[in-house]
Amino acid sequence: MTEQSIPSTSVDDETASLTTGKGLSDNVCFALYTASNALVRAYRPLLERCDLTYPQYLVMQALWFEDGASVTALSLATRLDLGTLTPIVKRLEAKGLLARNVDLTDERKKVISVTAAGVALKQEALALKQVLLEKVTISEQEVAQLRDLCLTLTHDLNQK
Repeated sequence: MTEQSIPSTSVDDETASLTTGKGLSDNVCFALYTASNALVRAYRPLLERCDLTYPQYLVMQALWFEDGASVTALSLATRLDLGTLTPIVKRLEAKGLLARNVDLTDERKKVISVTAAGVALKQEALALKQVLLEKVTISEQEVAQLRDLCLTLTHDLNQK
């Protein structure tokens, strides 16, 4: 059996690689993962002012765009599964921000509507986007391009 030589690396090389994350940062998935985490962390203190978590904010945004949505439509809009969405809707209802009502066309279904308190929160919550834009060096146009690329990537990867 022959001994294979393993290239030696100094501790400084390994430390530099770990601290710069050079290998990981070359991966798109890592870049998206860390950007997503950073974005949610940046939103957290802003959303606390509105007494919302990020998933609750997503649900409220979806309803501000399409009030009176079914749970299924809300699940599709937010890309949250029903098991995750239902407790969020219940918490938002307990906060008085939305109401679940029986669908007049099909009493087996629930329709979720924004309450007056939920509407009042809309302008304050939607202004958070501008606060975040002021924290980054990329333009609003570049943010829009990034969003479009992420949506395209999501669409492509979800194709069966």
